[in-house]
Order: sequence, then structure tokens, then C-alpha cells
Amino acid sequence: MRAASSDLPLVFDDVSLMAGDTIILDRISLAITPGAPTLIVGPNGSGKTSLLRLCMGLAAPSKGTVSWGGRTHSPGTRRAILFQKPVMLRRSAAANVAYGLAQAGCPRSLRARRTEELLDRVGLLPLASRPARRLSGGEQQRLALARALARDPEILLLDEPTASLDPSATRFVEEIILAAAQSGTKIVMSSHDLGQVRRLARDVFFLVRGRVCEHADAARFLDHPSTPEAAAFVRGELVL
Repeated sequence: MRAASSDLPLVFDDVSLMAGDTIILDRISLAITPGAPTLIVGPNGSGKTSLLRLCMGLAAPSKGTVSWGGRTHSPGTRRAILFQKPVMLRRSAAANVAYGLAQAGCPRSLRARRTEELLDRVGLLPLASRPARRLSGGEQQRLALARALARDPEILLLDEPTASLDPSATRFVEEIILAAAQSGTKIVMSSHDLGQVRRLARDVFFLVRGRVCEHADAARFLDHPSTPEAAAFVRGELVL
């Protein structure tokens, strides 16, 4: 059961992130609210991964505040994050999910059933006993999603989860993401794929050089971008 408190809205208030003298994120103010997926887009090096790490609480802002449901200190039990290249534990697919359930505090007596349910949810139940590191790239990403969903997260943060996948594997992963969103999980996902933005996103934050250059609903961003940088990005031009 989820706790009564919520980690939404997730709010950045004038947040900057520095690495030495280098500005990674620059004075970002935004609010991520419940509902359909929010996508973070922008050129490579724009700060998408760093923004997701701040959303998760894996990094602290150099300036400004990040808050979850009005709280600036949140243990992260309501959130899960999946990076582009997930780490597979040296054990079976089922054991990877069971580990995620154990970390989430699922009672031992329920883990076998929940493991089956989660593997079935991502289409991997027939491969339950296969070593996770012998799965294909798409299968590993689906297994990583099952392991993340084992936490029953309110917010699921995804860092370009289909960047290295073929179209068939991408479709399977997107279906899992949409199903999670429809079940009430807030998806916050970075992507460089404008087609994926059209397929998945309710709204878009467009980052350039560590700053939010534009925030709009997905259709307006794709069809009528309001800034020169966003317009160039949508046209497929390089944005520096």
C-alpha cells in the first residue's frame, strides 16, 4: 500500500547545479504534476540526466530547492529511476525482480507471486529462469522496468530508456511505460526522439545549455514551438 503523502507536485525553485566552475543546470524553475507522461528533451549535454538525478534525490542542487509534495526532504521510497544502460544482477531474471521487491520491503511470502506478476507485466515470464545478463538489450530494459515497478513508485524516472533499442523493442518498452502511466504512475522521461514525444508525452520541458528554454503541451511544442531554439530542434537542426 502506498503512503498517504504524495511526492507530487515535484517542484524546482530556482535550481542550479554546478560541477566545480561548470554550470550543469542554470536557475531552473518547474513543476511536474500528476497525469500523463512528462518528457524532458534537448540536445546532448543539455542537462537531461542531471535533472532526472535531482528529481530522484541522487544529487543535491548547488542553489535553489527541490521539493516533493511540498517537502524538501523525502526518502525516495515513492520514486524509482531507470538509466539508459541498466545494471543486471548476476542472477536470473526472476531473482532480479525478487531483489527489487525485497529492497522495497515486500514480505517474503508474497515475493514469488509478485515476481511472476511483474515478469508477466513486461512479457518476460517465459524467461524467468534465464540469467539476466544473457537477455537481449530490449529484454534487459524490460527487466529493469519490472525491477523498478517492484517499488510501486508514484514517480518513475526514465533516462532515454529506448535509445539503444530497435523499433520492435522500443514499441514493447513504450507499451509498458504507457500501461504504468495509465495505472497512475507519473512518468518523467528524457528522450531525443521527437516521434516518441508525440506518442507518449502530455507535456514537454525543452532544455538547452542547462536551462528550460520552453515548456508546452506536446502537440504545441512539436507543431508550434515558441522559441527559435525549439523550432530549430524540431526541424532536426543542431542546437548548440
